[in-house]
Amino acid sequence: MDFRFPKDEKLKSKTLIQEMFREGNAVSKYPLKLVFIQSSLPKEVTFQTGVSVSKRYFKHAVDRNKIKRFLRETYRHEKNNILNQTTDNYAFMILYTGKEMPNYDFIKQKMQQLVEKFIQNELKNR
Repeated sequence: MDFRFPKDEKLKSKTLIQEMFREGNAVSKYPLKLVFIQSSLPKEVTFQTGVSVSKRYFKHAVDRNKIKRFLRETYRHEKNNILNQTTDNYAFMILYTGKEMPNYDFIKQKMQQLVEKFIQNELKNR
């Protein structure tokens, strides 16, 4: 199992992000929301993923960065579940929509539920 999150798997393309929010689908498991779009990605990359935390609820960058670290770390552990279930290429954006500061275990639990919901949604839509 590969638990890395290398640079080429990070979502950086502004046009792809805009397209994702305009035309993509979403699943959510409060306080996490996963916006995704099926996409043709460069190289041999299966997924590209970005994370975001609202500045509205977390004024201090320290708090936003901590939550983003939690999101990236939990995604890194869960991405193999997605890889085992699908062969398509996707671009993901994981959003934290809650108002309170979470701890790591809470984010990990919600990320597992979110990934399961995504997999069920995608298997149903095939």
